[in-house]
Amino acid sequence: MQREAASHLPVLVDEVTFLLRPRRGGWVVDGTIGMGGHAERLLEAGGESTRVLGIDRDPDAIDAAVARLERFGPRFRAERRLFSEVDEDVLGEPAGGVLFDLGVSSMHLDRSERGFSYRHDGPLDMRMGGDGPSAADLVNDLPERELADLIYRFGDERRSRQIAAAIVRRRPIATTDELVGAIVSAVGKRPGGPHPARRTFQALRIAVNRELEELAASLPHAVGLLAPGGRVVVISYHSLEDGLTKRAFREDARLRILTKKPAVPSAEEIARNPRARSAKLRAAERSQDVA
Repeated sequence: MQREAASHLPVLVDEVTFLLRPRRGGWVVDGTIGMGGHAERLLEAGGESTRVLGIDRDPDAIDAAVARLERFGPRFRAERRLFSEVDEDVLGEPAGGVLFDLGVSSMHLDRSERGFSYRHDGPLDMRMGGDGPSAADLVNDLPERELADLIYRFGDERRSRQIAAAIVRRRPIATTDELVGAIVSAVGKRPGGPHPARRTFQALRIAVNRELEELAASLPHAVGLLAPGGRVVVISYHSLEDGLTKRAFREDARLRILTKKPAVPSAEEIARNPRARSAKLRAAERSQDVA
């Protein structure tokens, strides 16, 4: 796991470091610590007074980040919990910055036993925290119409009704390969085109982990944790996350928006890390004159 974390490439890391200004010292909360790539850069760029609290619901992510950042000693702490459960008592003081790097990491996609990837066969799970209903539970238990609506809403999949019907015909479905087979039977597979299961897998992952509900709760909560002048940075990977973030920033009177348009990866970064292709970064600062 330590080697896997060391090879992980954090997305838009220069932009994150510039915006969060770790040299100012104090706490930065990484609300989705993952493999610790952003936290590592923030700790390297900051002085001895810079500390990072890493939050994640996934125990594998916590283990990977702790191993990667062990050399920073007490300047790094990690806690397994939802970000919306963090309060100021955890830090002891307001934070200077909060980061969310949303979506799914290479740790999830590359481990077949986690069940996130349509490219690797494994149990159809997708739970980041290991609790609650799995993707297999949704696929096998939801009525056909509810399943179709879920795939359309969270995956923007226009062929959701054909896919849901094919899934229901093939129940029970226990593995990622079985789900891919049902999807391909409904919509086919075009050589050279995007994988036909991509949107359905995205939709199931978002639903299983209640990602949009957690983001909606976490964004105003993050602003409440910030000191005046503190900043919140969000990296999103699909339009649902980005739209929710944009609206939350615009509607929060405590915030001054720093990114009129989202920052996106350069062509050079995408060449190094193709998974960065869809990333969009938005940032805002808590106003000095808002209590």
